[in-house]
Amino acid sequence: CEVCKDKKALLKRPKTGHAVCKECFYWAFETEIHHTILAGKLFSKGEIVAIGASGGKDSTVLAHTLKLLNERYNYGLDLRLLSIDEGITGYRDDSLETVKRNQLEYSLPLTVLSYEDLYGWTMDAIVRKIGKKNNCTFCGVFRRQALDRGAMMLGVNKIATGHNADDIAETILMNILRGDIARLKRCTAIITGDDPSGIPRVKPFKYTYEKEIVAYAYFKKLDYFSTECIYSPDAYRGHARAYLKDLEAIRPSSIIDIIHSGEMVSVRENVKLPSQLNCKRCGYISSNELCKACILLEGLNKGKPKLGIGKTSKMDVADIKEEIRKQGEIVRNLKAEKCDKQKV
Repeated sequence: CEVCKDKKALLKRPKTGHAVCKECFYWAFETEIHHTILAGKLFSKGEIVAIGASGGKDSTVLAHTLKLLNERYNYGLDLRLLSIDEGITGYRDDSLETVKRNQLEYSLPLTVLSYEDLYGWTMDAIVRKIGKKNNCTFCGVFRRQALDRGAMMLGVNKIATGHNADDIAETILMNILRGDIARLKRCTAIITGDDPSGIPRVKPFKYTYEKEIVAYAYFKKLDYFSTECIYSPDAYRGHARAYLKDLEAIRPSSIIDIIHSGEMVSVRENVKLPSQLNCKRCGYISSNELCKACILLEGLNKGKPKLGIGKTSKMDVADIKEEIRKQGEIVRNLKAEKCDKQKV
């Protein structure tokens, strides 16, 4: 071991290249996350923190390390588990069983919210409507809003997510490839608080490599669900992930280098960025009159599932504006009827 110079090295750290023993790896892994939490000022004493728990390696290791560090360094946090059931048979139903076992293992309260209860649709039903192409768009939009709704319901101060360094580097690459300046500017933030609930999201694993999370879970014998989502192989993110893995094989520091590059990106003052509004229907944050979730739901309920996919066409905008106009007309008619009855 290059750290303790005593025990036999069992792995070579992907992040630093150092050969380390199991105990020194645990110490380095946990200490680096602790330093990330302190440097980013992610938590304050007495806060209630919801851990986004999917049952996968990232959220399982996050729950384990946050509970451990909370006790070791006396953060004074009240930790909760918050899970979202997307309604994917053979995947999410099985992974939620892992979350329930983790709830017992770590003695943390668990709340589960489902797409079906929140939106009236499961991912299985959505995929039957739209097919496997673009289905991740629905899931990503609905999942983000579902986490916020769950956090508001629990009255938490922060949401901790298991986004690791690989995830963030992939997101930076995707935003560059799409030319999405607005998201490129904020996707590297370790704390994001741009939702209407005012509940910030924190990323304790921002500088933690995915391979090291897997190694930690393996050596610690943590209980996690390792099967990939049955609908994700066709996702656009998969192309960015494959490219990133090729870069990492040539230069292991590529992941952190991309993150640092994303952090240094700045946008000129005269560049017009999307303005932040609130959805007229549900009140969620949006850059348009209706948020993405409402547009997608509108399309599903109207039998036009591709309504909100990709860049909204002029026809889509016309449909959305017509729907808003109709709703406004209904409200005006009801008010007029009420006034007439009062006069009579």
